[in-house]
Amino acid sequence: MLKPFPCSDIKEFKIFRKLNTPIKIQNFLDTIPMNFEKEKETVRSPIMVLRKNEAHCIEAAMLVAAVLWSYGKPPLILDLKATQADDDHIIALFKEKGLWGAISKTNHPVLRYRDPIYRDVRELVMSYFNEYFLNNRKKTLRSYSDPVDLGKFGKDWLISEKNQWEIVRALNIAKHYNVLKPGMARNLRLADKVELEATKKPEWPK
Repeated sequence: MLKPFPCSDIKEFKIFRKLNTPIKIQNFLDTIPMNFEKEKETVRSPIMVLRKNEAHCIEAAMLVAAVLWSYGKPPLILDLKATQADDDHIIALFKEKGLWGAISKTNHPVLRYRDPIYRDVRELVMSYFNEYFLNNRKKTLRSYSDPVDLGKFGKDWLISEKNQWEIVRALNIAKHYNVLKPGMARNLRLADKVELEATKKPEWPK
């Protein structure tokens, strides 16, 4: 098991003691309002997310990674890369009894938590494919990255007051794997209209 990082002496991280399962982590994440980046783009560290009490997907994924690391689990995050017309989505990964799950923050009814039932990372990623679409109903997920281990960045990213652009760069340069073979995109069925209607209500209104 990975050696846990000591968090008991950091006031903001004392909440981690209550977050000892992925479900509890996800439930806590759902209480944090969405960061709409009203002034500028941000990639806040876990401590700044807790101080500001808001997060978007990568900030939330980093917070989750910090919680997992505090219990000696690998702090892994992963990039779901979409077409240029859509936004990427970042999730945190965890493993239980040899199976993969994901913890995720999104402002929509989809692209959320995944129970640890997937045999490998690709199988988990593909569970997001049919839910990943735009208002024109076109499905947009195209690739996913190798998991990025935030433990390799030391510990400064946990408590820094600066934006963590280095972690964004690491996700961007990580090896990515296509989810479609050449030509497949042309033959994808549009999402149903009822699916589109079901995804229109955000969790956190702007």
